[in-house]
Amino acid sequence: MTQAPTPSADTVRRLVRSLLPGGGGPDVRPVTEGGGHSTWWVGTRHVLRLAPDREAAVRLRRELRLRDLVRRHLGVAVPVSIAHGEWAPGLTYTLDTRLSGGTAEGHDVSPVGEDDLAGLLTGLREVPARQAEALGVPRTAPRSLEALRRAATHAARHLAGAEEFDPARLTQLTPAAAAQLTAPASVLAHHALGSEHLVVSADGRVRGVLDWTAAAVGDPAEDIAGLARAVGSPAAVRAATLAGYGARPCLRGLWLARCDTVIHLSEHLQGRRTGPIPQLRDRLRRAWEAILLERVTELRNGLDEAL
Repeated sequence: MTQAPTPSADTVRRLVRSLLPGGGGPDVRPVTEGGGHSTWWVGTRHVLRLAPDREAAVRLRRELRLRDLVRRHLGVAVPVSIAHGEWAPGLTYTLDTRLSGGTAEGHDVSPVGEDDLAGLLTGLREVPARQAEALGVPRTAPRSLEALRRAATHAARHLAGAEEFDPARLTQLTPAAAAQLTAPASVLAHHALGSEHLVVSADGRVRGVLDWTAAAVGDPAEDIAGLARAVGSPAAVRAATLAGYGARPCLRGLWLARCDTVIHLSEHLQGRRTGPIPQLRDRLRRAWEAILLERVTELRNGLDEAL
């Protein structure tokens, strides 16, 4: 199999000069955070994303179609492609408008920003799933929360040995509770609502959502889980509640996030994954923030009342 080329700064400059008028073109520099694409800032107004392989090229072409579908339903911005094509044989690129703001890593989401997140979740539920699937968006089965609970319990014991986490915290999620937290009806889900994909302004408003390549028709609790890791469990649950989700999907999203963060941190500390450890610790901390239901009563009692 032919090795895919690696885009260099010279490759990017030549491509940008062909796409943007104005002689030499703006400065280009690589984006270091997030994403499965090779991503470059182009001046102050654009972002260039280049698919590194053919599988990523398929996802990127699908994303271009999907963004046009979701844009009319969402209350937050989605990047607009001003040019797209192939930067190498079979490998796609898109030159997008840059959304104004930072990421949720650097900006706290305000109460009004939680309303923005609620609008995002509401809009995703309103996107016709059949139209999304017609564009090539896959349908995914919900994950087993019980299987995830067992994996997280094992990972928590490793984290306890490293003095990173108290495994007793996971006992709040009993097998009976996990069995009750079944997935709700499938909707279009972003499936990667990490802090690096939420564009947040200095006043805490959520202005946009980036990178729709992982979108799938499936469990909406996955997006609630993503928000719990990105902005904290209380804010995520409040936003989901405002979007019309009840206790079951909210608690399911909460525990998906909590189990995921325990497993991911353990895997990184064991060298089975690569990535910034401080960021993973931050995600674990945010996912394990107590929600109102837990402050009032034990989770097992709260489940009986809420479900």
